[in-house]
Amino acid sequence: MKKLVTYLILATIFITTAKAQDVFAPISKYIQNGDSERLSAWFAPNLEIDIMGNSSVCSKQQAKQIIRDFFNEFSPKSFDIVHKSGKAPMNYAIGNLSAGGSKFRVTLFVKTQKEGNFIQQMRIERE
Repeated sequence: MKKLVTYLILATIFITTAKAQDVFAPISKYIQNGDSERLSAWFAPNLEIDIMGNSSVCSKQQAKQIIRDFFNEFSPKSFDIVHKSGKAPMNYAIGNLSAGGSKFRVTLFVKTQKEGNFIQQMRIERE
């Protein structure tokens, strides 16, 4: 019985962790599609955006415009998550973005709250 309880606890932890990291699937799709509108739905009310060294803490609306401008300048061709980690309430992912003939490394920090999952920080660096 003790082994069964231990197994159930471990299975619950694994499932919870897997669900928390699944948050990056739709976010990845929106980055790959250059969809700043849908991507911004994941933004926290205030977040840090760092685009090639230009960093600022801004509102969700300002961040949406910054990302829209980036996607207009560098039209995304592909985006792949290469690493995911962290534990509740903060998870992060690192991905490779091919856009506008350039390659970028994208780092996302997503915080899980009662209201949902929100991007707290997004960093895009040219490789």
